[in-house]
Order: sequence, then structure tokens, then C-alpha cells
Amino acid sequence: MTPASRPFTTRPELVGTTGMVASTHWLASQSGMAVLEAGGNAFDAAVAAGLVLHVVEPHLNGLGGDLPLVACTAGGDPFVLCGQGTAPAAATPEAFAALGLDHVPGTGLLAAVVPGAFGTWLDLLARYGTWHVADVLRYAIGYARDGFPLIPQAATTIGAVAHHFRSHWPTSAETYLPDGAVPEPMSRFRLPVLAATLERIADESRAAGPSREAGIEAARRAFYEGFVAEEIGRFCATQSLVDSTGHAHGGLLTADDLTAWRVREEAPATLEVAGRTVAKTGPWGQGPVLLQHLALLTGMDLADTRPGTAELVHAVVETAKLAYADRDHWYGDPDRTDVPLEALLSSAYADERRRLVSPDAADDVAPGSPDGRPAPPLPPAVAERVAAAVAARRAGRSVSPATRAAGVGEPTIARDGSTRGDTCHLDVVDRWGNVVSATPSGAWLQSSPVIPTLGFQLPTRAQMFWVEDGFPGSVAPRKRPRTTLSPTLVLRDGRPEIACGTPGGDQQDQWQVPFLLNHLVFGMGLQEAIDAPTFHTTHLVSSFDPRDLDPAGVHVEERFGPEVVGELRRRGHEVTVTAPWSLGRLSAAAIGHDGMLHAAANPRGMQGYAVGR
Repeated sequence: MTPASRPFTTRPELVGTTGMVASTHWLASQSGMAVLEAGGNAFDAAVAAGLVLHVVEPHLNGLGGDLPLVACTAGGDPFVLCGQGTAPAAATPEAFAALGLDHVPGTGLLAAVVPGAFGTWLDLLARYGTWHVADVLRYAIGYARDGFPLIPQAATTIGAVAHHFRSHWPTSAETYLPDGAVPEPMSRFRLPVLAATLERIADESRAAGPSREAGIEAARRAFYEGFVAEEIGRFCATQSLVDSTGHAHGGLLTADDLTAWRVREEAPATLEVAGRTVAKTGPWGQGPVLLQHLALLTGMDLADTRPGTAELVHAVVETAKLAYADRDHWYGDPDRTDVPLEALLSSAYADERRRLVSPDAADDVAPGSPDGRPAPPLPPAVAERVAAAVAARRAGRSVSPATRAAGVGEPTIARDGSTRGDTCHLDVVDRWGNVVSATPSGAWLQSSPVIPTLGFQLPTRAQMFWVEDGFPGSVAPRKRPRTTLSPTLVLRDGRPEIACGTPGGDQQDQWQVPFLLNHLVFGMGLQEAIDAPTFHTTHLVSSFDPRDLDPAGVHVEERFGPEVVGELRRRGHEVTVTAPWSLGRLSAAAIGHDGMLHAAANPRGMQGYAVGR
């Protein structure tokens, strides 16, 4: 390809030999690259970059959040680390019923689960890294102590919940409203209490002696058995604070819940597609839905379909509806519910489901029966909401989303649900062939009050449980909620090739599918595939309170053009045209067939960045 014939991209696709880091924030990317430059491997770099994300994107994740990652060592097998914290031992359907609740609140202390992110970073460092805890922590400590530029989206988020903080969450007001005012965008912002917490953990790690492994274990104990766990348990037991129900509740999470929790290393769920192996989390996350989606599309012979056409958007949207219907009904913690994953990912099942796709948009999609048994139903209240939405659509009435309280969602920050945030993502490859894809999230500043002695919030992932008993997603003691977090690893001939992912809640896998099609099927480079106009459907049960469904809904970026939008509407899709660069925040890092390292990051939001050499 000559220079003149190369496609225009918003940024160059980076190519080098030393290492690559791509993430949703430039400071995290550069911190990870600093580790690679200093001789650390991809696992060391991922830990340092992820800890920085906890500091510099507090509206999108936090030290008390959740973390799934999928990774591979050079010459090894891919693996998944499940950093999704479990529900408290006291979290039962009866406990919520006794409070008069028919759902888990989307914000506050009742939705808290065990913070899994920090333990997962430590586990990755212990098993596969080479650096000491204090060394990977110093970047995050420096930004928390000395300050970082508060991105406009974070300042906007703080402004949206400032009244709630002042009225109901005083510890959050003290942390995020310095001098009582909303901080200015890009002003220097400090988190001194969080810095002190991290410094104390680093000190306890050093005190364990020169052994790297002993230092990591000391840091783990400090968080999950020591002062951090004790402060979390005390705060949940002694505070009663207003949440998204409009009423004050305490928390169920205890220090014993943290002590009992351990990181899980698991084999990934995989699918062979386009000459590659795509690796995802198990069905405790939504990761397998991407595999189901790709399996449906693989049988549609899309190679001769032009990217950006209504035909392709329709095919991707209609198959997404089928895959997500299975997600909504079947997925859950496989330790506690029978998820027929092998059958869901089988080619025979994909062939059966694919026959349901028609030239027109479906407005009601049922889950399948992958092993011959009927799919579990949705809880009655949610099923009624879904049925009412479908009936309104068929009657030609508009479907209005339920009103959301401040801070609800992943995360929603406006009461009408109009302003959404995302989460975070990072990808790392190194010169030795190690690869990491990680999606830290949860513990958003707007979703849970700050623990004043620690300087961070708790994750509210329990909102993804049903409070009714007897369903795959029902709340239960020490059970994993089915999360939306969904990093991806692609292998070629058994060797890691691409790490990728995006923030976006229910849209994470939807935005990754067009990217993978663009790159693997249509031959686009990483940056070109990220830059391409994208889309998603809202025809699924939202994973977040209040569990809306928008029948036949499709969001497309304006760059698709009026002809594509018109054709989609002619086929019956309820199309919402969004701003030209508004959907998805993908990043990717890769190892080429010649051993060269590649990386690309999303220009949307003006903060994601790839760095490398």
C-alpha cells in the first residue's frame, strides 16, 4: 500500500518493538509505558496503569471497584482472572424484602459487593509480574498526592451530583467539592486520603522484607484482612445514607466478606472465528455474548458485505438481539446456577438461532433452548416491563425510560438518564510476547459515598442481581453478580495476537463486534477499525437499575449518513442518530505476524491514548 492510498485515520496506528500500552486515559497509558521502558513486563505495566486509572478517572472506576482481565504469557495458554467481588454473606432475598425493596438500589451502600480490583492486580503481579508492590504503586500515589488534571467529564459528573453530595453524602462532598465548589475542568485535583491509603499499603509491603512475594501478600492482607477491610466493615455497619430509592440504608458488606474472598483464575470461554480464537470471561460476565454474537454472524458470509451499510448494521443488530436475549435469561454465576455454555456456543445452536433473522427488525426476541430445556424466565416485574414496552412499540406509542436517580447506571449521572459515563479499559503487549486486556470499573464517585478514612468508594455491582429468588441472576450470599465488564483476547495459531476492549456497560461487546469485523473480516488496521462509525442496539434488558428495554432501538453515529439511517428505519428499526463521534471508547494492542507490536486508541471523548516504542 502506497502512502497516498492509506486510509485517513484520526491518529496513526503505532508500530514498534519495545512495548505498547493503550487505555482510556493518557496518563495511565504513559505510566504503563514507563514500566515497560524500565524493563517491566506487560503484567507489571498493566498493574501500574490500572492503578493510575483508579485515581485519574474516579467517575469511571476506583480502587474499590471490580476487574475482569484476560491475558496470555508468551508461549502459554490464555487465562482469565475474575476480579468480580461477591455479594455479602448477609445479602439474601429475605434481607431486601425485610427492607421493603423489590430491587437492589443502583447507588449507596446496599449495592456494595467485595472490592475485587485491587486483589486482582496483586494476583496478576504475584503470578506473572516481576516488580514489587511499592514500585507499581508509585505512579498512582504520585497522581493522588501531587494532583492530576481533572478531565471535563469528571468535573461534569461531580457537578451533576454536587447537590446530592451536599445534602446526603458529606464525605463525598469533602472529597470532590474542595472548598465547597465543583472543580474546574482540567484543574489540578488531589486525592490526599486515597494517596495516604496507598502509601500505607506500600509501607506494609516493604515491611514484609525483601521478598517480592511476601511484599505482595502483605499488601493483600492489608486490604482484605487488615485496616482497609476493617474500615469498610465499620463504615457499612455504622452509616445509613440515602441511595437511589430516596431512602437511607446501611450496608451489608463486612470485613469478613473481604477476608473470605479470593481472586479466581479460570480458563476462558473461547470460539474459533475468522481463523482466530477469541477468548472471553465465563458467563459470570457478559463476555460469552460476544462469542454467541460472532457465531451467529460467522454463518452469514459477511465477507462480501460492505462496511458501513444498512445491510451490515441490520445483520449485526438482529443477531445481537438473539445473543442478548440468551444473556438476559441464561447467564449468571456458573458456581451457583446451571449455565449451558457449551450448548450456547455450539455451531448447531447458532445455526438454529440464525434462522430467526428476517429482513425486518424484530420487536420481540425470546431466548433459545440450547440443550432442549426452556430458558429461565425473567422475574415477573421485569417481564411485565418488557411486555409493556413491546406492546407500546407495536401500538405505535413511544417507549419512555423509567426515571433514574442520580448516580444510577454504569454510571448514569442525570436524573433523566440522558448523560451516561462509561468505565475504563487498558491493553498491553510487551517485547516478549505477553499480552493483557483488562476492564477496571465500579466504585464510581457518583454511585457510592466516600469512606472518609480510606478516600475511595465501594462498588455497587449488586444492583445487577434480582431480589426475587429462583433465577440465574438472583441475589445470594457470596455469589458473583453477572457483570457487563468484557475484555477480549484474540489468538492466532495459539499465540496471542490482539488485546482489545471498551467501556460502555451493555454496549461493551456490541461495540467490539463491529471493530472485530472491521479488522478480522474487512481487513482494516486497528486504528481504522476503531475510527469507523459504530452503532448498537438497545433491544435488551438493561443490566442496571431500572432495567429498561427499548424494543427495536438502534443508536447509530451520524457519520453513517441519511441513506443508511433511512434504510434502517424502512426495515422497522427505531433509529436514534447520535453525534458523529459519540459511541464506543475502544482501545487495542497487538502483536503482528512478523513480531512487530501495534496499538491504537479511541479519539472519542478526547482522553484515550496509545503509547509505544
